[in-house]
Amino acid sequence: MRTTSADQELATRLRLAVTRSARRLRQEASTDLSPTLTAALATIERHGPLTPSELATRERVQRPTVTRLVVRLEEAELVTRAADPGDRRSALITITPAGRALLATARTRKDAFLSGRLDALPAADRRTLERAAALLEGMLE
Repeated sequence: MRTTSADQELATRLRLAVTRSARRLRQEASTDLSPTLTAALATIERHGPLTPSELATRERVQRPTVTRLVVRLEEAELVTRAADPGDRRSALITITPAGRALLATARTRKDAFLSGRLDALPAADRRTLERAAALLEGMLE
């Protein structure tokens, strides 16, 4: 299948809309964490406890980068690191209650922002966005 100029234009518009939406949602979250730290914390919450190597793989970054991220998250008391009982040379990184609370608060703020914006739209536009969300979810799986 050949890509048309209309497909390329749509791809550009979607990329910009998604990028701007992500930026705006980060602003609404009102956390002091960078997007990278937030993503790592969310990955630890979703898939943890994780070894640093597992976190690096899931975040698609190098191990030294994960080491720096974990140190910053530990300093903020959002994760803990403990010896891996299966491999004493490695550690397991686990989210703390404070880390869970921070993510929950950020998600609540972002959801409230979006809900407010959706409430202002006509029903037909909300249905269109519902369909678009389903299409994007399927396309990106």
